[in-house]
Amino acid sequence: MSDVYPATRGNWQKHPANPVLGGPAMGTCFDVQVVFSAGVYTMYFSWRPRRSLAMVTSRDGIHWSEPEIILGPRPESGWEDDINRGYVVQQGEIRHLWYAGQARGYSRIGYAVSRAGGPFERIGDLPVMMPELPWEKESVYNPCVLLDPARRIFRMWYAGGETYEPNSLGYAESADGVTWRKNPFNPIFIHGDQPYDRDRVGACDIIPTEDYGYLMFYIGYQDIDTARICMAKSPDGLTRWQRAASTPILSPDPGAWDGSACYKPAVLWNPDLEQWMLWYNGRNGLDEYIGLAVHPGRHLEF
Repeated sequence: MSDVYPATRGNWQKHPANPVLGGPAMGTCFDVQVVFSAGVYTMYFSWRPRRSLAMVTSRDGIHWSEPEIILGPRPESGWEDDINRGYVVQQGEIRHLWYAGQARGYSRIGYAVSRAGGPFERIGDLPVMMPELPWEKESVYNPCVLLDPARRIFRMWYAGGETYEPNSLGYAESADGVTWRKNPFNPIFIHGDQPYDRDRVGACDIIPTEDYGYLMFYIGYQDIDTARICMAKSPDGLTRWQRAASTPILSPDPGAWDGSACYKPAVLWNPDLEQWMLWYNGRNGLDEYIGLAVHPGRHLEF
């Protein structure tokens, strides 16, 4: 890597037990979402050998249950040879799932629903979002979705561009989870002018806060193969993005399990432990597993 950064910055610390999920027997695990409720962590992740989305649970965020596949491929659809990059939103007894379906070099976003703890069932046979605009190129994927109860809408941040790795981030809104209106000013977030994300930006996790506005944790690409975890904030989640002075907060640790790249952050604030927790997939060569980093205290360096 031509520009070398320390493995962590801004008081983030990689967990000594890393990787916390995945290994040679399980194979590549990537692009996670983590939810914490009633003392249980639930991780949704992409399981490449199974071409599926899977779920695991944990009491500490470190030791995880055996994987359970929640949505598998459907080659007969023509656009779901591989299923990955999911995001789940709980609304009462309903779990909404948006996910990427990939086939023939394209990525599109699909939608499925689980009711009262039942299996996820696809809503319709077609994607709910497709690449249509020049900046989206061949792919839209990596949805991050928040429910806005006051406006009664779903808000989606998503990655678009090339299929191997995305280029920029867009935004869309929907009243029903199926029909999406893309922001006319997309993309809302693009590459920067510093080495850590000068090539492109990708998959993000958005967290509304009282003290920082909308926090965005995202992938910054120095080049197509070198990626780090970065952080920015915005007053409305759409405009006036400010990259943190401590960015990148996580970088590859040469020779380690994440020595090639750090991808797709999933972040939450744990009030009981008084720390931020960030899971990500690290790559060393072709192998990708899931790691954890923590940040003690609420204050983040901007």
